[in-house]
Amino acid sequence: QVQLVESGGGLVQPGGSLKLSCAASGRIFSIYDLNWSWYRQAPGKQRELVAHISTGDSTYHAEPVKGRFTISRDNAKRTVYLQMNSLKPEDTAVYYCNANGPGIVSWGQGTQVTVST
Repeated sequence: QVQLVESGGGLVQPGGSLKLSCAASGRIFSIYDLNWSWYRQAPGKQRELVAHISTGDSTYHAEPVKGRFTISRDNAKRTVYLQMNSLKPEDTAVYYCNANGPGIVSWGQGTQVTVST
């Protein structure tokens, strides 16, 4: 199994920045063996995909966050990141890290991001 621990959420003013981290541990030798995603869920809304990075290192960012959010990873630290810039109130949500690959599907516990004056 793969266990995921998230950190970096909090309260920020519109236009500010946050960097979320997802640290992996367990039965893997390299985070490059897996595909990684960030999802978010706002109150009263369905969970939506925010960004994705594949085992081949290609990336995807959803239209509402293009040019503002960036997904990346550091294999030495076994950690996946989501850099969030120019934050808007509409970005307020619980953010979840996801890992998947052969015989593996794992979710983080979620971290709250609140963008407000």
